[in-house]
Amino acid sequence: MIRRIASYDPGIEMTAPDGALAPPAIATPVQATAGGERPQWHRWALVVGVHLAGVVLWELVVRVFAIQAFILPAPSKVLATLANPNYSWLKNTGVTALEVFGGYALGLVLGILCALLFITSRRLMLVAFPLLVTLNMIPKVAMGPLVIVWFSYGIGPNILITFSLCFFPILLTTIRGLNETEPELLDLVRALKGSRWQLFRYIQLPGSLPYVFSGMKVATILAVAGAVVGEFIASERGLGYLMIQVQASLDTPAVFMAVLLITGLGVLLYLLVLLLERLFITQDARIQ
Repeated sequence: MIRRIASYDPGIEMTAPDGALAPPAIATPVQATAGGERPQWHRWALVVGVHLAGVVLWELVVRVFAIQAFILPAPSKVLATLANPNYSWLKNTGVTALEVFGGYALGLVLGILCALLFITSRRLMLVAFPLLVTLNMIPKVAMGPLVIVWFSYGIGPNILITFSLCFFPILLTTIRGLNETEPELLDLVRALKGSRWQLFRYIQLPGSLPYVFSGMKVATILAVAGAVVGEFIASERGLGYLMIQVQASLDTPAVFMAVLLITGLGVLLYLLVLLLERLFITQDARIQ
């Protein structure tokens, strides 16, 4: 964990009017200026307020201009689709959530492990990394027919598609973070007879965490996209599959509801990453 050392003003001796020595001033932390940042709850209240205002505006526009539901349904009609048992919202949301979180976790673990291998072996980096770059350039949608042939339908192939999108951003940012370590620090640890494990644990790993979390944030967006693409290509369950089914009957409110639930899964995953980042990295060290 990266920790920040608080700075303190040194104690200052003051002379009393009668010439006696006054007690030294108590050291206190440097205070933030009056024009500092707003409290954290103010920011979250603003974010929630903006979203609620957007929903209210959406409802008003649909009602005022009498827009047909199959073109743009009102939020009230979108929420009403949750009461329809034919859509199995809970079951389909659970399937998509498993694909999103499963593929993301797999991409995170293997991305970090591969980055460590590449940093350890420069020869492996030279041989294997260009191949990974080439494979990452292949459009995942174009791989759809092959995914069906190789793995058939189901949650497993969709997790693999999600993994294929999440893996590379995490790999790249982790490699960069591990390479950003200052050479002076590395030389200092080596001069003190530090082991390779100590070098990694106390120097390289803490310094690379901001980059790792930066890649994790990008991967959250790709994880949701990968799960939906997988369900569009080869799936019999999930919110993406449900969207294809209801689209044929022009049930636009159900399509909107599926989109909102998919978005909610992405937001939930992103908030989880932010929480972990808040626990392991101080605010000054984070990459915005």
